[in-house]
Amino acid sequence: MHLSATVQKLAPSATIAAANKAKELKRQGVKVLEFTLGEPDFVTPKHICEAAKQAMDAGHTHYTAAGGMPELKQAIRDAYERDTGLSYEPTQVVVSNGAKHSIHNVLTAMCGPGDEVIIPAPYWVSYSALVELTGATPVIVDTTEESGFCLSAEQFEAAITDRTRLMMLNNPCNPTGAAYTIEGLEALARVAVNRSIPVLSDEIYDKLIYEGSEFKSFATFGDDVAALTIIVNGCSKAYAMTGWRIGWTLAPPDLSKAMEKLQSQETSNPCSVSQFAAIAALNESQDCVAEMLTHFAKRREYVLGRLAEIPNISLATPGGAFYAFFNVSSYFGKPLGSGKTVDNSSDFCTALLEDAHVALVTGDAFGAPGYVRLSFATDLDTLKAGFDGLQKFLNP
Repeated sequence: MHLSATVQKLAPSATIAAANKAKELKRQGVKVLEFTLGEPDFVTPKHICEAAKQAMDAGHTHYTAAGGMPELKQAIRDAYERDTGLSYEPTQVVVSNGAKHSIHNVLTAMCGPGDEVIIPAPYWVSYSALVELTGATPVIVDTTEESGFCLSAEQFEAAITDRTRLMMLNNPCNPTGAAYTIEGLEALARVAVNRSIPVLSDEIYDKLIYEGSEFKSFATFGDDVAALTIIVNGCSKAYAMTGWRIGWTLAPPDLSKAMEKLQSQETSNPCSVSQFAAIAALNESQDCVAEMLTHFAKRREYVLGRLAEIPNISLATPGGAFYAFFNVSSYFGKPLGSGKTVDNSSDFCTALLEDAHVALVTGDAFGAPGYVRLSFATDLDTLKAGFDGLQKFLNP
């Protein structure tokens, strides 16, 4: 069977690939301590599930508008006005099958062969792949641990060419947990306006912010910034709704119209039942979000404490999301676990999984050689066992 050149060049998602390796060992009867997926371990809150059940019982199981139900668009608009002060029209909201689908819609609607998209590294694994699917070129700009893995205005400015169509910003960031300062964001916003560069602001972790950090939506820095900003968000992380697949964009009307047209040909519409669940998530009590954040904060403190005990490990303290992204390169070329040595992060993760049955994701997949990502979206007992295994692996 002939396969397109585009698909043949496409690599599978590294996070899903790492999770699949762990699952294969589990099928063999091995107890694996898994920290690969960015998925809250909490069950979707009861009131959200009840809304879905009520929708099914009422027969709301048919096609909806391609870009989402009006009631959900209203809930999204209300939530953003409540949380950020931003005001959007219904025509600016497009609901999709998860935030990844939303990002794909933005890139497909805006980019093509010969175009360039600026991506700060480390970056979420799908960013560069989704850019490449459009025929455009990802322009990767490396950030440093010393900067907190945050792109500077000077770096943004230097990466712009006459082919630049978009900059992709993830705040807070997957995989690093970096939460940009207000000053840092405003400096990026000024560059965007001065050079007329649209910014895709991926804000999926906006509600997962820890003490000492602050979230501010990119579009809030003025009407001129908002006119260039495409916000991507969804229900997956804050409401433990990864499997429900509801994401959305808030964008200028012409782009939203183009994305809705595109989506009508791609998928028809997001799942009707999931849309009713999302309405409940956004409109009803937000206590569940605060409760889950409390647990994440405790896990974060535990993870940072355990990492501090390991010699020759470094990281930038995560201000948001639920990841620890740390440098393990000092252990390359040294005996690990059962005595084997490794020369890169990918081999490090493979050896750790095989020897200690601890599953992490390689930083190579995020554009950051020498690093690994640990998701602490799991319980403290699992985290304790995982760090015990990691420390034994590093000091056999």
